[in-house]
Amino acid sequence: MPRDVALFDAYVPAIVLLFVLGAALTWALDFVLARVGLYRLVWHPSLFRVSLLVCVCCLLGLAVYR
Repeated sequence: MPRDVALFDAYVPAIVLLFVLGAALTWALDFVLARVGLYRLVWHPSLFRVSLLVCVCCLLGLAVYR
C-alpha cells in the first residue's frame, strides 16, 4: 500500500484521505444514532462523537495499513 496518493498532481498522505473518509462515515453514523435516540442515554454527546470519530478513523487505518 503506498503511503502517498497522487491527487491533482500533489502527493497527499493516505492517512489524510482516511481521515476524510472516516469523518464522512462518522457524520452518517452520527445522523443515524441521533435519529434512533441514542444520545438521550449518553452522558456527554460531544465526547461520544469525538470518540466515535477516533474509533472509526483507527479502524480504517488498521484495515488499510495492516
